[in-house]
Amino acid sequence: MKKSTIWVIAALVGFTFATLLFLQAKYFEEVIAMRREQFNESVTRSLYQAARILEMSEMRKSVEESLMPEADSTSRTTAAHDHTAAHTTLPSLTKDYFLNRLDNSDATEEALADTLRQRISKQDQLNNVISSILYQGSDKPLAERIDFRKFDSDLRQQLRSNGISIDYHFYVTTSDDSVIYRCPDFVEAGDNQVFRQLLFPKDPPAQTGLLYIHFPEMRRYLLSSVRFMTPAIFFTFLLLLIFIFTIWTIFRQKRLTEIKNDFINNMTHEFKTPISTISLAAQMLRDPSVTKSEAMFNHISGIIVDETKRLRFQVEKVLQMSMFDRKAATFKQKELNANALIEDIANTFRLKVEADGGHLTTNLEAENAEVFVDEMHFTNVIFNLMDNAVKYKSPDRQLQLSVTTKNDGNHLLIRIEDNGIGIRKEDLKKIFEKFYRVHTGNRHDVKGFGLGLAYVRNIVQAHGGTIHAESTLGRGTRFIISLPLIA
Repeated sequence: MKKSTIWVIAALVGFTFATLLFLQAKYFEEVIAMRREQFNESVTRSLYQAARILEMSEMRKSVEESLMPEADSTSRTTAAHDHTAAHTTLPSLTKDYFLNRLDNSDATEEALADTLRQRISKQDQLNNVISSILYQGSDKPLAERIDFRKFDSDLRQQLRSNGISIDYHFYVTTSDDSVIYRCPDFVEAGDNQVFRQLLFPKDPPAQTGLLYIHFPEMRRYLLSSVRFMTPAIFFTFLLLLIFIFTIWTIFRQKRLTEIKNDFINNMTHEFKTPISTISLAAQMLRDPSVTKSEAMFNHISGIIVDETKRLRFQVEKVLQMSMFDRKAATFKQKELNANALIEDIANTFRLKVEADGGHLTTNLEAENAEVFVDEMHFTNVIFNLMDNAVKYKSPDRQLQLSVTTKNDGNHLLIRIEDNGIGIRKEDLKKIFEKFYRVHTGNRHDVKGFGLGLAYVRNIVQAHGGTIHAESTLGRGTRFIISLPLIA
């Protein structure tokens, strides 16, 4: 699959997920807004009902207090004439009709008229009391007019009847904002949205009260109403993460496939040359004239041996990397003087550098260079790094290769530096990956499997050390190895 096709699929699926998340967010927002509106309406209705209960309670109390003396007098009069009134059925007549008959009545009629006068007087008094309460208000202080414990109970009952059962806090003020009551457990948390209700709205403004109430857990209450959406959002994000991981895996596998294809091509070329050389040498050995010349025979047999060693070395490289992948590599570690070992490697490698017109210098300054390493693998590490300097030398100048050592606390630092073509910054962080090879433009003389630096890193890390590279494109590269010293 082409990379562009993968990007198109990724873009389409990403757009789909973004749209889905946007729609879920909008739905979540609308549900919260609708729930908040319902909550506000329920609270407003509850406060109004509680205020009405408070008004009716005060009205009932005022009526009872106003009619209490007349009620006692009426009970006494009714008891005195009980035997007469018990057998009398009052027709549904008007007040004026009974008053006109009072002048021509006998004793019994006079008693009946007296009872009617009392009842009519009581009705007029009741009308006066109700009129006084409804239209004139009360002159009592607001704190005396409200039983706050009962009012709190009525308010809680009204809220619950409207579907609100969360905690609330309230306080009552006069019209001039003087606080006359505050609930015992009052807290200001959550008072960013306060509901207000006018108490005794038919009273004069100076005698009205204001009820303020807020709900500290209102936000949590509103969110709890949409908690059913939490799993949907969670699984949407989970699917998005899985999709991102899948796309990342596809690109990674595509890159690994390309790297392995390059590896196979490189391996084919690496194996093709020695195989062709061995095949040609074997054919030459069949020539009778070659067998008669001992010098020629030895030369051809030497070529076969050298090319066989070359094949074996390449195969061992691949096998060593597979052993590292299985974590089955074994080392024969011993105490070595790194300065002496590096000097021997440099003396052997100097001929190759000078044959290409370059110079190899060593500056082994480390006073303590005793390390515990596998001699063969450690030799391969130094050899590979110096061999890379030769492979990637600049065609415009002579190769200058230097190897230095110095102490850094309880570690030995080995620095191998060249003035070659350098490495681009984007390639620098990948050069230690298996099969990765830095692109060298139009140069086709650089061979390999892309295993050298991966092998170097694995060996160094297996010995408890670290390695990193510093490079400037066009100016050269520096590899720095840090190994623990023997205590």
